[in-house]
Amino acid sequence: MMTVTDKIKQTAAMKAFDYVVKDPEHNLPKLLDTIIKLDDSGSVSKQLTTIKTAYQDKDGNWRQLIDSVINEVNPGEIRRMFQALAVNDALIGGKHRKEYMKKYNCNIPTMILMDPTSACNLRCTGCWAAEYGHQLNLTLEDLEDIIRQGEEFGCYIYLYSGGEPLMRKKDLITLCERHPECGFLAFTNATQIDETFADEMLRVGNFLPAISVEGFEADTDFRRGKGTFKAVMKAMEILRRKKLAFGISCCYTSKNAEFIGSEEYFDAMINWGAKFCWFFTYMPIGKAAVPDLMATAAQRKYMYEQVRKFRATKPLFTIDFWNDGEYIDGCIAGGRCYLHINAEGDIEPCGFIHYADSNIHTDRLLDAFQKPLFMGYHDNQPFNKNQLRPCPVLDNPGRLTSIVAHSNAKSTDIMDTETAKEYSDKCVERAQAWAPVARDIWQNSVRGQAALDKAEKEKLPEKQV
Repeated sequence: MMTVTDKIKQTAAMKAFDYVVKDPEHNLPKLLDTIIKLDDSGSVSKQLTTIKTAYQDKDGNWRQLIDSVINEVNPGEIRRMFQALAVNDALIGGKHRKEYMKKYNCNIPTMILMDPTSACNLRCTGCWAAEYGHQLNLTLEDLEDIIRQGEEFGCYIYLYSGGEPLMRKKDLITLCERHPECGFLAFTNATQIDETFADEMLRVGNFLPAISVEGFEADTDFRRGKGTFKAVMKAMEILRRKKLAFGISCCYTSKNAEFIGSEEYFDAMINWGAKFCWFFTYMPIGKAAVPDLMATAAQRKYMYEQVRKFRATKPLFTIDFWNDGEYIDGCIAGGRCYLHINAEGDIEPCGFIHYADSNIHTDRLLDAFQKPLFMGYHDNQPFNKNQLRPCPVLDNPGRLTSIVAHSNAKSTDIMDTETAKEYSDKCVERAQAWAPVARDIWQNSVRGQAALDKAEKEKLPEKQV
């Protein structure tokens, strides 16, 4: 919850922002300097210094990206999202989260992912939402209570998955209205985005869609259904025309990794108008999963290399949920950076880990973070000294099995219960194949060598299976 001092910082930061819009090229570095001076907890100074350096390179891809946001996104949305993400969550919230972590000795998340509904108008291959059916929903009051609890410990970023979250788009806009201090993002198939909803997004200014696309028409329709790609292109056209920012969400599999990682596809996302892209890899969740769709070690290495190459050359902000572990010290789940709340209210460590020992209808979030399942994450992260093997399932299959057994957590899959061991066992072969590849990459990287040197000096214990 914001204090008087927080409000003063917020006002100072936003006054600096309003000064920037008069002459962004000259004033943006001054804005970043102002935020750095206000950052007495050291939450964002390092990142902002990096952004400032990148922006001052007039020929660089980051300068191109920032300029495209300034020129192609409406100023009201830029202002509202800057306040929510850079000021409220990073600058102000970061300090409060550190205080809570120290006080309660548990993980406190930067962001919360939640499912407003299990309902979806599509049935995509490999999507866990298809397992849940259409009968589960968090009420508007449930969603608002989660946000209120999050604001208390400094969380101002809320993500939606599902199901298709835009099946509840009226409620999502209501939450944007009621919580203007927060930033909201929905992972969506975009088929529910029309002129009316885009106007509502424009009005509130703090809602971003991350549109799920897997390649071009053939690849997208293969996974999501015939006609989906054309509907997505229509939604993107509406968003561009109204100067609304959006991004892409990509799930790479053994069937499409080479295409998704190609320069052709990166250029297509930029041409569509996307400003960011989240990359995920296929996980065999549920007994109906198709393990053969899991990316091979060679494909995962390919994605690692392609994302880094284009991150340094293309005007597109990219995040690789697994392969970027080296930048965030491994696994971010279990409340370390984020957690997942499903449409039945189960408080899960991750969107890809469907086990829980808490539920929002019986537990406060802060209490859930201190219960055995989340403390199992807190006490064991990172799950591997090689941060290119961050996941307790995909990369270290036995780790989740142990945590779930110790915490007595239950499966939250309502369709066909699967034990943590059954889930993890499907990943053993891929984990074994990735381990030597990850080792070679890690040992030859700057970050990897620095981590190895630190481990040797501190004699850190092994955390490998």
